[in-house]
Amino acid sequence: MFKKILIANRGEIALRIIRTCKEMGIRTVAVYSKADENSLHVRFADEAVCIGEPAGKLSYLNIPNIISAAEITNADAIHPGYGFLSENAEFAQACEEYEIKFIGASAEMINKMGDKASAKATMKAAGVPTVPGSDGLVDSIEEGKVLAKEMGYPVILKATAGGGGKGMRIVNDESGFKKAWDDARTESGAAFGNTDLYLEKFIEEPRHIEIQIIGDKFGKACHLSERDCSIQRRHQKLVEETPSPFMTDELREKMGEAAIKGATSIGYEGAGTVEFLVDKHRNFYFMEMNTRIQVEHPITEEVTDYDLIKEQIKVAAGFEISGKNYFPNLYAMECRINAEDPSHNFRPSPGKISHLHLPGGHGVRVDTHVYAGYVIPPYYDSMIAKLIVSAQSREEVITRMRRALEEFVIEGVKTTIPFHIKLMQNEQFKKGDFTTKFLEDFDFTTL
Repeated sequence: MFKKILIANRGEIALRIIRTCKEMGIRTVAVYSKADENSLHVRFADEAVCIGEPAGKLSYLNIPNIISAAEITNADAIHPGYGFLSENAEFAQACEEYEIKFIGASAEMINKMGDKASAKATMKAAGVPTVPGSDGLVDSIEEGKVLAKEMGYPVILKATAGGGGKGMRIVNDESGFKKAWDDARTESGAAFGNTDLYLEKFIEEPRHIEIQIIGDKFGKACHLSERDCSIQRRHQKLVEETPSPFMTDELREKMGEAAIKGATSIGYEGAGTVEFLVDKHRNFYFMEMNTRIQVEHPITEEVTDYDLIKEQIKVAAGFEISGKNYFPNLYAMECRINAEDPSHNFRPSPGKISHLHLPGGHGVRVDTHVYAGYVIPPYYDSMIAKLIVSAQSREEVITRMRRALEEFVIEGVKTTIPFHIKLMQNEQFKKGDFTTKFLEDFDFTTL
């Protein structure tokens, strides 16, 4: 087992990893930018190293500085968390070259699954259902129009290097193809430095359902059932739950088997998530694979009593997984609490938290790095907390979540708490009747 792990991240996920490391008797190293010197992950790690200026590219994305921090502290492993360098093949390769264990997928695996076009081809070859679309990249508008006509509109253009909804455009008919093509390439080039696009059939009334998997170096893989991530705005998830209210036992078994088939076909090692789109007829299609821990992993932990960070560390250290599939024995839901103003188009709201009261009680968990007096910096993602609740039924979960949200007090900045409270009262949501388009018609004006 590792003696010392450096956490190449910040905020709540860095603190989450530190907690498990402490329970496993592993020393920890926090890295931080100058904007984060007063963050809790710095306070609770055994050691801390400043790695640069506030901007991400000068600190949390600065590979030489992070490797240097690991070397001077004699860390024998690095956990990247999610975001930043967690799916960066260059970083994984650098760790290997400096004989520091990267707690995540190998550089080869990240390359194979990080590029969406090649990931789709890989999964298709493994027999996992995929959305009808182009075989690889689309080289021109003319080629795209021909493919779209064959598939039938609507179609969607996607950036192969995309993420977070960037570089994606829906095309409803041929007359709108050129504008969508140009807009997607421009956005993708600005966000990722890559303008390559591929084309897919657009799935109508879709649910976004993902399967949590974990694999080891012995070729074994298991799944920990599903998470429904359909409540999202502009492709950014806001609420996740498990089990999905749309799922049947038969569908859960089929999707779990497909996810394991895909993972074992590439010899996947570590924690990962196979993401699917599920149409209104419960046909499911592979969308992408995330080769890292997910923001929403706590709801899976709550319904399976399974510490995913601990399992990540054990797999990276060479331990064998149990090989057993895990299924929910409770219901759980997560609300992402962002420092944003939902009544003004989710405008970011950085600043000082003047007062904070966290909810508690049976079945309530809060993962956060903030405290009264903490200053939310403007340089990073706006998520400041995750509120996770669990109960015996979905109805109880929603009731408990609403109670916990009403008890959650953050003053000094705007947050998404009012949005979540209103969502918990929405009859359509309470019935489980929603798709990824649900929030397009949601009334944010009365928050």
